[in-house]
Amino acid sequence: MGRAVESDLVDRLLDGEHRALARVITKIESQSPGYRDIVSEIHAHTGHASVVGITGSPGAGKSTLVDKLAKHYRDQGETVGVIAVDPSSPYTGGAVLGDRIRMASNVGDMDVFFRSMSARGQLGGLSTATADAVKALDAFGKDRIIIETVGAGQNEVDVVKTADTVVVLVQPGSGDDVQMLKAGILEIGDVFVVNKADMEGASRTVAELQEMIHLRDDDPTKGLNMGHHGGDAMAETHGHGESDTHGAGDADETDVAPFWTPQVLETVATTGEGIETLVETLSDHYSYLAESGELDEKAKQRAGEEIRQLLRSDVNRLLERELDRRGGVEQFARAVVDKETDPYAVTEDVLEPLRECLEDRDD
Repeated sequence: MGRAVESDLVDRLLDGEHRALARVITKIESQSPGYRDIVSEIHAHTGHASVVGITGSPGAGKSTLVDKLAKHYRDQGETVGVIAVDPSSPYTGGAVLGDRIRMASNVGDMDVFFRSMSARGQLGGLSTATADAVKALDAFGKDRIIIETVGAGQNEVDVVKTADTVVVLVQPGSGDDVQMLKAGILEIGDVFVVNKADMEGASRTVAELQEMIHLRDDDPTKGLNMGHHGGDAMAETHGHGESDTHGAGDADETDVAPFWTPQVLETVATTGEGIETLVETLSDHYSYLAESGELDEKAKQRAGEEIRQLLRSDVNRLLERELDRRGGVEQFARAVVDKETDPYAVTEDVLEPLRECLEDRDD
């Protein structure tokens, strides 16, 4: 009976019922019984929306920029889904209310679906629930999905696992923001936006970002950890109408592979200045991903990481139950402290049934 009810909910979501979409995302976030069956059923209907991640330090104006982006897409006749990943629970009411106020340009527009979600203790990270919510919005038929994350420095790399394009917002004249980028977030950005560009110091911040990108692109090791920005064959740069060659030499055109150089843009989100240029750049990057084959590669990487994460989660749950069945981890810990055993021996003992089960399989 339960499975039939869930299938009906999926059918209503696929038919475009907003209430069903909201219920599905609630089930996903709360991990209600049967939520995995729902995600499995909608999986075949995903892969059509473009997903943009918006990240950056608190106060950079992410929510205002997201609001203006959503309005621009709606003006073009496209439907939009927005997920704001917050460090607090969405059930407190405060975060949802605050973000709905910041999405003021789209209040009352049923074709802009907004949802505030908890980061589940991973400040700046996207939980599995967020990734599944993106699938729900995609299956529902949203043309554009925007993910706004909390600002927490290097932890923002998690956004790469879910977004096709990553936009990093930086405030002008803030040395701390640029240092944050050097700490690791520079590696994930496809587009860098100096928001509040009408403030003093904007030009200097743009120049610093461009220099950092230049130094990064000159790094001979970048191909080892920068796969989402292109291959080793440096060639035409897709980005905001520019066309450059990077070290292609006299190579035959058939050997030339597309390569993306991150763009640095300026916006004033409160007035909408620079939003159109940002939208064009996002479109350029998506075209690059499609033409280079990287869109498919990123999808495979996301699927692989999701499989690993689910396996880790489920195996951990199984092992916790096994520990409880044997008297709890405290009992083992006491034995370790009393020198009756050691952590390695305990681990081997608990894992032995699982290891034997897997090793005995014929396939």
